[in-house]
Amino acid sequence: MGWWRIGTDTLAASRFTLSPLTETVASLKTLHAGVRTHPGERAWLDRHLPAYRQRLAAEPLDALLVRAAIGPTWNADFLTPTPPGDRERSFEEEVEAVLATEPAAAVDQLAVAVGGPVPEPLRSARDLPERLAGVLGWVWRVTVLPDWARRRRILQADVTARTARLSRDGWAAALDELCPGKTRWLGDGRLQVNTRHYPSRSVEAGRLLLVPVTARTGWVSWEGTERSAIVYPCTGVLADASGPAVPEALGTLLGPARAGVLVRLETPLSTSQLVALTGQGLGSVGRHLKVLLDAGLVRRGRAGRSVLYEWTEAGAVLVRAPRR
Repeated sequence: MGWWRIGTDTLAASRFTLSPLTETVASLKTLHAGVRTHPGERAWLDRHLPAYRQRLAAEPLDALLVRAAIGPTWNADFLTPTPPGDRERSFEEEVEAVLATEPAAAVDQLAVAVGGPVPEPLRSARDLPERLAGVLGWVWRVTVLPDWARRRRILQADVTARTARLSRDGWAAALDELCPGKTRWLGDGRLQVNTRHYPSRSVEAGRLLLVPVTARTGWVSWEGTERSAIVYPCTGVLADASGPAVPEALGTLLGPARAGVLVRLETPLSTSQLVALTGQGLGSVGRHLKVLLDAGLVRRGRAGRSVLYEWTEAGAVLVRAPRR
């Protein structure tokens, strides 16, 4: 397994952050695989996969570059630059890190990704960073940007829920849940970051960034000792507005819309996040929450500036009641 030794100063400086470029890379990976990673991606892939394949067919060198950069077990570093982490940047600001890669360094990084010699004509190309930035720019403009506002709300909902878990249960519990089965707090300052047999590394200085994406993928990256990142799949679903299944009896008791709000509150969410996840209007969600509060099925609390709602014990029992 791959693990990092995390220093206390690094953990103290850790933070969740959103990254348009990281979301774009995750979307590129999904397009490259051509397989949906969760049911909500079916419509998205149906809409964009033909155009993506047509785009690469018109530029065979780009197709070869993407295949090499994603690699069988490791991403080329210039495909997955670590976000700055000080503030959320625009895609255009973030992609400058790709463009700043020296062509020779890009070839070296591709060699690591493919696990051997870089094939021609990539080895002799002098514009690999520009080409990769061009592919990423196309994926961003065509497949991510039109839906970025909603994606961002889903990602922010995930961050808010995990921040609440962090404040309630501490870092070990929060890190264990990033990528179940892959990330795990091992104790003694050690964090398992994946299940692969990579050398351990020290992250006892700098900043640790936790970056959610909507695809069911993840990776790690770092910029020297300054900052390291764990990219993890968020708990929301990209294009699946149905959300968790509403038990038929619960829908009959509360009404489908109100029950749809209740079943999502296993983890704390704000009103605006519920609006994004349910597709219901702000007023409707607010009315449903008031009824659920008055009935003692949800409770209200704060995490920073956000007002969050989650199940009470009665709400959990009602949602999880055995079905006959």
